[in-house]
Amino acid sequence: MKKIKELLREKGNEVCSIDPDASVFDAITLMAEKNIGALLVMRENQVVGVISERDYARKVTLENHASRDTKVAQIMSDKVIYAEPSETVEECMALMTDKHIRHLPVMQNNELLGLVSIGDLVKAVIAEQKFMIEQLEHYISGGV
Repeated sequence: MKKIKELLREKGNEVCSIDPDASVFDAITLMAEKNIGALLVMRENQVVGVISERDYARKVTLENHASRDTKVAQIMSDKVIYAEPSETVEECMALMTDKHIRHLPVMQNNELLGLVSIGDLVKAVIAEQKFMIEQLEHYISGGV
């Protein structure tokens, strides 16, 4: 099974982030511009939280708060669950499923290396399965 460090090497390690004092409106605008579902919340190069579309829907929209007046820090998830680059795609999928999260920062020695989404992991699993099927078909057909 592929390691997260290999996945990051393939997809890149660009991470979109926002300051906890920014408005939720700015966060949602950035997510829309980048076509992503979550942002890391960072202060002085340290991950302090994650804000997602789900946070917005549940903590702003449903509670009738104004997104321009609400700070990211007020609605972000501040208990950040992360992966290490040595973990496998399968281990990260299990962690994300268990914790009901869709985005997972990748950290090593308190340094942010990247971010993976559940979509990234699913794509990796599908690609690996496709490769395995092709190899088995090649083997069964006698390598012709």
